[in-house]
Amino acid sequence: MKFPVPHDVKAATIPGTEGWERMYPYQYQFVTDDPERNKYEKETFWFYDGLHYPEPLYPFDTIWDEAWFLALSQFNNRIFQVPPVRGVDHRMINGYVYISPVPVKDGAEIGSRVPNFMERAGYYYKNWDALEAKWKVKMEATIKELEDLKISPLPDLEDISVVNDAIGESKGYHLIKNYDDLINLGIKCWQYHFEFLNLGYAAYVFFMDFTQKLFPSIPLQRITQMISGIDVIMYKPDDELKELAKKAVALGVDAAVVGNRDWVAVKLAVEKLPKGAEWLAAFEKARYPWFNISTGTGWFHTDRSWNDTLDIPLSGIQTYIGKIKAGVSIDRPVEAVRAERDRITAEYRALITNEADLKQFDELLGCAKTVFPYVENHLFYVEHWFHSVFWNKMREVAAIMKDHGMINDIEDIWYMRRDEIKQALWDVVTAWATGVKPRGTFTWPTEIEWRKGVMEKFRQWSAPPAIGIAPEVIQEPFTIVLWGVTNKSLADWASVQDAGDPDSITELKGFAGSPGIVEGRARVCRSAQDIRDLLEGEILVAPTTSPSWAPAFAKIKACVTDVGGVMSHAAIVCREYGMPAVVGTGHSTKVIKTGMMLRVDGSSGAITITR
Repeated sequence: MKFPVPHDVKAATIPGTEGWERMYPYQYQFVTDDPERNKYEKETFWFYDGLHYPEPLYPFDTIWDEAWFLALSQFNNRIFQVPPVRGVDHRMINGYVYISPVPVKDGAEIGSRVPNFMERAGYYYKNWDALEAKWKVKMEATIKELEDLKISPLPDLEDISVVNDAIGESKGYHLIKNYDDLINLGIKCWQYHFEFLNLGYAAYVFFMDFTQKLFPSIPLQRITQMISGIDVIMYKPDDELKELAKKAVALGVDAAVVGNRDWVAVKLAVEKLPKGAEWLAAFEKARYPWFNISTGTGWFHTDRSWNDTLDIPLSGIQTYIGKIKAGVSIDRPVEAVRAERDRITAEYRALITNEADLKQFDELLGCAKTVFPYVENHLFYVEHWFHSVFWNKMREVAAIMKDHGMINDIEDIWYMRRDEIKQALWDVVTAWATGVKPRGTFTWPTEIEWRKGVMEKFRQWSAPPAIGIAPEVIQEPFTIVLWGVTNKSLADWASVQDAGDPDSITELKGFAGSPGIVEGRARVCRSAQDIRDLLEGEILVAPTTSPSWAPAFAKIKACVTDVGGVMSHAAIVCREYGMPAVVGTGHSTKVIKTGMMLRVDGSSGAITITR
């Protein structure tokens, strides 16, 4: 398998984007002037992190990539000391993030790390429920601190209380301080994000590895089915929509709720009904905290929350009302999934004749089931609730910068790095204090217009799924179960890449995420807005999926994604709904067009385009 040389890809600069590197942290660049680093980069395999970034990153949005660059790697390498892997290295080309797990290559060193891991990780596994309860308290306190953070405009004259109470501090100082606090809360939140996450995935990997050694021919999908049917918080926002749909029908306001796609119009219509106030009160109660869920993954500032865009949850409620009126159950088939889980588990368990193996199988499966809720639940607290509040706090910062002429529009702030914003705020507060015009009013609007053009060119560029030298065998567990990168998937990606014209491709291959075979018409969706156009019985094709897309799974026959492994969101949710999924195809959204007829085999990972 041959993939492009990283430095050759970077060197082929898109015309009009020369100098784009200044938009991102300097350590993210593939380099030619540092021989040692250049050699390391050329000999390393890098894959595009489309799981988290299906679009090029805005300069400010890089904050979350930097946050997990630190957090994942520190917990792997410096806190728990996972034996076979250190951390994950990051680079960027044209706004797209490429990552590479850093393995521990020396067998003796792997062995020396085992005792530390057993002691440290063992403490967490033994006390998981109690420690997770503490984690929830920490996260909710961090979110509360974020919600209470004041981003105040700069006054023409400070309030007299600054004098009478001898405060000795100005609003200018507090703007700088509170911006720092805002950024630091974001980084702190991601420290908590990875406190348990690596261990959660490790528990899956231990169980998968042990089970595959006992049963070499067992499909990975079968193993994941043994950990299905467990309720998690991430289903709660969708459950709230289902309850609101049921309540709308029960109160007789359903006709008004489905009467318009615009929330404001629907609210006005419902208010006029006898029991409209009761339904609207239930709607408002559901919003906090459950509508603090992003319309996307939460990683981008463009991923507004349901609370910011109430038309999106309204669309979900309307979908469920339609199902109820048609006499179709809107509940997930939890009991059926659990019955199948228990059947598969019992089937394989009965084949284990060695008592020691049976004991270890039960212990590892029990541990995997224990950690499962956190692996999904952390998404609500971090990527959704915290991020949704964070993005809007940054918009308050942007409003002040706009008022002082530093940017032309509030949404322009995302084209600046976070350290550039800090310096620009110093420009603002010193000019405000002194009574002069900020220097940035001349420099930043022009630079941002240039960056807008660069970002548009980045979006038109097709990021290769992998670059560098592929290893003979990919063994790093997180790469396999989360991103879906294996030697087989690399070969499948390379074959599509070699095929050239996407219109000539009739078959794609990916991970068998959830079993079953269906045929249907494709609907390519890249956002929550696109999801609203899904028709009953279509096959969802997306770069990746988000928990906020849950109502879509009540309509679709199957799901196909560009990225993701057997423990990605799309694979997990499809298993819970009992529908086929093929994930980690690498190219599905580039090859498949809305309206194409597909045959999706979630048991083998094959997709046939019948046009």
